[in-house]
Amino acid sequence: MTESEELIAEVVSTAQMMLRREKDKSKITAALIADKVAKAVGNLDDDDAALVDQAAAVSELIRRFSHWIGKDSVLQDTTGHFSWLDSARKRDWRYWARYASYLERKLPSEVIDALDKSTDGILGLLEDPLREGAWDRRGLVVGHVQSGKTGNYSGLICKAADAGYKIIIVLAGRHNNLRSQTQIRLEESFLGYETSGLDREPSRLIGVGQIDSDLELAPNCMTTRAEHGDFNTKVATHFSASPEKRPWLFVVKKDPTVLRQLLNWIRKKVADATDPEDGRPVVSGLPLLVIDDEADNASVDTGDQGFDEDGNPDEDHVPKTINRLIRTILFSFSKAAFVGYTATPFANIFIHRRGATKDEGPDLFPQAFIRNLAAPSNYIGPAKVFGLRSPEGRVGGLRLWREVDDQLAQDGHPGWMPANHKKEHVPTYRSTDTLPPSLKEAICSFFLATAARACRGQGNEHSSMLVHVTRLNFVQERVHAQIEQAVGQMSRRFKRGEDLDALAEQMRELWERDFIPTCNEVAERFPEKEGPPRIPAWEEIWAVLPDVLGDIEVRLVNGSSKEAIDLVREGKPVKQIAVGGDKLSRGLTLDGLSTSYFVRTTKMYDTLMQMGRWFGYRPGYVDLCRLYTTSDLVEWFGHIADAAEELREEFDAMAESGGTPRDYGLKVQSHEVLLVTSPQKMRNARSLQLSFSGDLLETVSLHNDATTLDRNLAATLGLVSTMGDPHEKNSIVRKRGQQTQEWKGFLWNAVAADTIATFFEAYATHPKARKVNSSLVAEFIRSMAKCSELTKWTVAVIGGGEGAAYPLPGALMVDTLKRAGDPLIKDRYSIGRLLSQRDESIDLDEAGWRAALDATIRAWKPDAARQTNGAEPKQPELPNGPAIRKLRGRGAEGIPAARERGLLLIYLLDPTQAGGGAFPGRTDPIVAFGASFPASDAGVKVTYKIDHLLWETEYGEAD
Repeated sequence: MTESEELIAEVVSTAQMMLRREKDKSKITAALIADKVAKAVGNLDDDDAALVDQAAAVSELIRRFSHWIGKDSVLQDTTGHFSWLDSARKRDWRYWARYASYLERKLPSEVIDALDKSTDGILGLLEDPLREGAWDRRGLVVGHVQSGKTGNYSGLICKAADAGYKIIIVLAGRHNNLRSQTQIRLEESFLGYETSGLDREPSRLIGVGQIDSDLELAPNCMTTRAEHGDFNTKVATHFSASPEKRPWLFVVKKDPTVLRQLLNWIRKKVADATDPEDGRPVVSGLPLLVIDDEADNASVDTGDQGFDEDGNPDEDHVPKTINRLIRTILFSFSKAAFVGYTATPFANIFIHRRGATKDEGPDLFPQAFIRNLAAPSNYIGPAKVFGLRSPEGRVGGLRLWREVDDQLAQDGHPGWMPANHKKEHVPTYRSTDTLPPSLKEAICSFFLATAARACRGQGNEHSSMLVHVTRLNFVQERVHAQIEQAVGQMSRRFKRGEDLDALAEQMRELWERDFIPTCNEVAERFPEKEGPPRIPAWEEIWAVLPDVLGDIEVRLVNGSSKEAIDLVREGKPVKQIAVGGDKLSRGLTLDGLSTSYFVRTTKMYDTLMQMGRWFGYRPGYVDLCRLYTTSDLVEWFGHIADAAEELREEFDAMAESGGTPRDYGLKVQSHEVLLVTSPQKMRNARSLQLSFSGDLLETVSLHNDATTLDRNLAATLGLVSTMGDPHEKNSIVRKRGQQTQEWKGFLWNAVAADTIATFFEAYATHPKARKVNSSLVAEFIRSMAKCSELTKWTVAVIGGGEGAAYPLPGALMVDTLKRAGDPLIKDRYSIGRLLSQRDESIDLDEAGWRAALDATIRAWKPDAARQTNGAEPKQPELPNGPAIRKLRGRGAEGIPAARERGLLLIYLLDPTQAGGGAFPGRTDPIVAFGASFPASDAGVKVTYKIDHLLWETEYGEAD
């Protein structure tokens, strides 16, 4: 940082402290902020005060005080655990105090307060390090991709060291550059000094060390920031510091050689006792904390451990190497705590909760707790980018993505980057060694974004572009060479003044066609208190473009390259285009990422989420960000946004009712989109056991061939005919507090399970509907009926739409509905959301509706990552699905359970309203359904078969 920037940061920090004393946050106006900034500047001497840009300080504080942050939610199992963390215990904690002071320089006070509460909650669910005897606690923290998980576990580490944990091991990914990046961040947040050299002793003070420089406080560190600064037995042998005085930190890769050396060193140099049963070396006096970053990657045992009919594990099972070594390290301490961090926890949830082996101890299932971290309002996640589904289609997304299809084979040419290319593939566009037009445009978009940021005063910030098109190193090298050549050619045109008029016209056209309308749209959707970011005039952009181009580096980041992403350049901002694969898809942060070109073919939920490096924080430049990707991947990221929202709703409902990690695991394992993780990670190579209890199924992927549509319509007409005269006709009215809700259509009560199962057997769901498999649903209903559940169904045909009227048996006439199909998807009729939010409560009386709404409000946690705009969310006004299904299955005070009552909602969709001429000549409606199942403890499951070949063909390879 320059001297001026350091002074501005100091003024911002001082003014923020003054503003924090204001109890009524509504009084924090731009005028009050300006007043506090002026007072903070007044504390400086005249020379320093002259260097402070007060307007910039005011703008930064307005941005900080415009943010809000939601609340975490947690599932926990406190069996054998003693509550221990209170304010008295925290009184003299210096590691946390200096970290909080360090964060004051760059984060809003609300975010720091939320981090304080969040890390207290996590640490409190671990064991007191001063507790006598043996103990073991294992948990999982789930954050959003690129949302600040490193900052959270940095705070946890500081507090754990304050509390008395003596050995802290951070498992930092699988690559050297990610491990080095994590080491640097922990130097800034925990160590307080830069690690260098073989002696591992404190050298240059950085980060928190500049706030409290007492070397007696400085933790010992057994690893360094160097590319090969990982744990090394030879170096560790000569390390003489004692962990009884200061904690030890290890930042290590998930690498068999490194972990094996660390385990051997612990056994030979640290262990001070032996286990009385098997004689293995044990560390008895030093409490251990293991932080597993990206806990779903490499840490999960993908071996097929056997269990007997009582659920007891095969103790002779040999886990996969990395999982085995992590567990054995934990098993070598009598006092151990393990916390996994990930944005994609689903592989971890599939770990068997009772999995254990005699040599490695328990598996890594988060038995103690799972904590969902809420994101601040300035977080840009899948919901904000891709929107959420609704009956009107996807709504709320920022149109920051641009479709790419010119990388594929066309007009007889093999394609620049075909979907299933080989490792020796040579990328060519129309048989020429050049980039496809979409990637050329993406590069120009990156230049324009970087130039616009410079015009906005962000020229001293990092700026990055990501190019992720293949996981194969040789192909990445060719792409890197092509991009380097293209950037070099453009840079030379500026330097030599060659054909600049044509270049200027090309760039100006992109700026005016793409950037200006998008900037205006984002400003309208996400108004900021300090006003929208300024849109520079074209002349300003053109003036700074030569300097922008001169600063750009094209870098290759893969397992064979020696180059690592290093954003620590003595304060010099890095402008880079990073070309890579797996190294860029797991944990590695590209600061200032504005442009992404992403055409990987995988559809695995967890792999895709981790590759989404464009999610995160984009202060002052979100309107300049672009994602170039395929329509197929846009569809899948939409699935991801929907699935994440559904699961967080379920999680919050479970947390409110005292659920445990095991309960959540059972829910995740039957989710139709989240099944899309590697079958090996699911620990079951052949089949899954699914339960639909507590679920809502709705058909949003429908057939588009006439034969199947006619079959489904016939099944529906047969059902209506069998049910006879409806109990409510034309108008279905429900009293809801001071309001009345009305549906047009027909409703039947107490329909027999056999009738409903017969309908599902006759109806053909689309293969890409995944879990909504009608034959499985029919099997499940018949099995539940044998347990005296799901025996009396409520069935409603929902009408009142804008479509044509259609006759049903019994002289019933229903107005069909409009559901627009996605025009980009050709192999099926794909809609956004079938049900309106209120529909699932159609069978509830007023008392039941109110009880479900009260439960929804109690469980509700505001979370910016679930918002499609920047506004602070309002308390729910309608009950959500999890609360409704729980009420049916378990009842509430004064309301008996009704596990016999399933709900089937039938929607007749007008094909002429589907859009895009999807059903030429068809007038008969398309039948879609929603099925709502009450919560149940019956334990009934049906078998979902997995075909590995079809799985890999459909979803691609896992990471």
